[in-house]
Amino acid sequence: MNDDAASRQAITDVIHRYCRSMDRIDAELGYGVWHEGGTADYGPVFQGTGRGFIDWVCEFHRTLDSHHHQVGNILIDLRGNEAGSETYITVNLLAKEEADGKRTIRTGRGRYLDRWSRRDGRWAIDHRHFILDFVVTHGVDVVTGWSHRDSNDPSYGVLAAQGAA
Repeated sequence: MNDDAASRQAITDVIHRYCRSMDRIDAELGYGVWHEGGTADYGPVFQGTGRGFIDWVCEFHRTLDSHHHQVGNILIDLRGNEAGSETYITVNLLAKEEADGKRTIRTGRGRYLDRWSRRDGRWAIDHRHFILDFVVTHGVDVVTGWSHRDSNDPSYGVLAAQGAA
């Protein structure tokens, strides 16, 4: 694999690890997505360090019944040891409403605009700007599955065996 292809794959893997860190509420995995001192701009919701964002969002996710992050189109512009990317994102947030106890699902669609650098052979985010396109909210009847939002999830056993946890 040539260096450009390897770099694109490495960046894509980091984006996928970010989603995994969100859905498993795995702060340590999430910290590794950003370089030390990297920043996150999520508009009026959060502005600060990448590490601070991971702490904030993990705390928020613990208030939800479930959540699911998916990425779609990933466009990467490589410039040597720096890169820019645009990633389309869909997030589903399942919550119980306080007033009536019914569940709602909020589906948000947006884009991650990331600035990257490769330091000591490792690609990570220097700055993320999240653009929210829209949110749709529905009342739902839902049966939750048997996944876990922590390291008890079966994926840890499989991915750890492959060196990818």
